[in-house]
Amino acid sequence: MKQKGKAWRLENTVPSLPEVHASLKIPASAGFFRKLLAFAGPGFLVAVGYMDPGNWATDLAAGSKYNYTLLSVIMISNLMAILLQSLSLKLGIVTGRDLAQACRDHYSKPVAFGLWVLCEVAIAACDLAEVIGSAIALNLLFGIPLIWGVCITALDVLLILFLQNRGFRYIEALVIALIATIGTCFGLEILFSKPEIAGIMQGFIPTAQIISDPDMLYIAMGILGATVMPHNLYLHSSIVQTRKYELNTAGKREAIKFATIDSTFALMFALFINAAILIVSAATFYRQGYNEVAEIQEAYQLLSPLLGVTGASTLFALALLASGQNSTLTGTLAGQIVMEGFLNIRMRPWLRRLITRLIAIIPAVIVTAISGEHGTTQLLILSQVILSLQLSFAVFPLVLFTSDKLKMGDFVNSMWIKILAWIVAVIIAALNVWLLYQTFIDWLS
Repeated sequence: MKQKGKAWRLENTVPSLPEVHASLKIPASAGFFRKLLAFAGPGFLVAVGYMDPGNWATDLAAGSKYNYTLLSVIMISNLMAILLQSLSLKLGIVTGRDLAQACRDHYSKPVAFGLWVLCEVAIAACDLAEVIGSAIALNLLFGIPLIWGVCITALDVLLILFLQNRGFRYIEALVIALIATIGTCFGLEILFSKPEIAGIMQGFIPTAQIISDPDMLYIAMGILGATVMPHNLYLHSSIVQTRKYELNTAGKREAIKFATIDSTFALMFALFINAAILIVSAATFYRQGYNEVAEIQEAYQLLSPLLGVTGASTLFALALLASGQNSTLTGTLAGQIVMEGFLNIRMRPWLRRLITRLIAIIPAVIVTAISGEHGTTQLLILSQVILSLQLSFAVFPLVLFTSDKLKMGDFVNSMWIKILAWIVAVIIAALNVWLLYQTFIDWLS
């Protein structure tokens, strides 16, 4: 893109995630499926953010209160995510910049610094949800007190450091294994709960009732507003560059094609997980008249007795633990990408992770010590609100950059993609503003 160099003010001399940049060679003469396998992986790291513990309470509440009706909202929010993540990977492949580096290049220093601060707060909030989710799972599975469970989650720094030294494929393999664990657990839960197939199919069809019923609309907006994780957009634009593809037009076009297939497939799996949580909730709780189940601990306690299956609750908690630990892996990378991209400051990954972990653990320990289980649930909700606040500050620059001919050259968004992307960006912003307003009104009352 030398002919388009005027679009960027700075030379992008330091690659994103330099220790693993272009470390996985793509065989030029390989067939379709071999290349697809070589590109597979980054999409699953991104998909982790769409099935983290922060989404669980909303999906449980949606199923227990409104049966299968809000499955359509999960599907729509997932389609939005697929579009935005495809733009993110395209930005990384075409420009050789991750979203954080692109923001530093495009905006003034004060604006870039402000965006960095907002993004760091969002990553800390996301980390907070993962800390709490893992602590709850450890408490449910092994009876470990919540406050100790929160502290134990800090030890994953050692695992991150070990895996990064072994190579990026090891991180991807572990993430995929944990996602498979979550999928297997919920696949079994669906078999145990015996949902109505006709009801599920009908649930994927949007209805006017979602808009006309204020309470249903509130939960629907919670699903939509908290589905796309802002740090995922920074993460994806970086980790697609771990593949060593040809840096010409044909090579980039091929990389975009295979990376998009990887991302779409992984996000469809995330759709299955989120839909499965709602389906199990509807088939178990709604069917038997438990219409106010929103807390993870309550769902755990009710699952086995209501289903009459001894291991149902254990499988639920195991999936939660896998979800929480999986999310911490991607949080490490996102934190490193954001700090290096916005500030051009390099820090050892283990130190960066430790700092992020402490920022999440300190409030979690304080609230857990003071308020116990109810406090952690409120903290989980707060973390999602903070994520909602940050989201538009990642989405709007992404759509702006990928729609700019000077920055993207031949890979600029087509007109219909531009229109669709801006519509999605505005919808997400409006939903998050509305969700924040309703959340604060609820707190005040």
